[in-house]
Amino acid sequence: MSTPAAIPEDELVERFVRASGPGGQNVNKVATAVELRFDIAASPTLPEHVRARLLAKRDRRVTDAGVLVISAQRFRTQERNREDARERLATFVAAGYVVPKARVATKPTRGSKERRLGEKRGRSTIKRGRAGRDWD
Repeated sequence: MSTPAAIPEDELVERFVRASGPGGQNVNKVATAVELRFDIAASPTLPEHVRARLLAKRDRRVTDAGVLVISAQRFRTQERNREDARERLATFVAAGYVVPKARVATKPTRGSKERRLGEKRGRSTIKRGRAGRDWD
């Protein structure tokens, strides 16, 4: 899978860096990790409601400027890491198209209120009974 169908190639910025972790000498020589950047705030491709939903997400990968930064270094090859980063981008963008279900406000039932108050009364009685005791 290359890029998500909705996002054109020219809106993505890729940078290849050296990966951390095990890998022997290869890890010191080859830049296999991929840093994929996608400017959500300035993207003309995304519909306004999707853009707003993605920017409203509290995700640590989204910078204050509205740029999504995905770093992929799970695999040993650059190509696999590129695919991984693009798949994760597609998943993130697809989540923006999902409309969250509206919360329906509910009231506690009379029975649940009575149970809660009954438990509070019982707790109060137990604690009141402890007050006069001498714990020597």
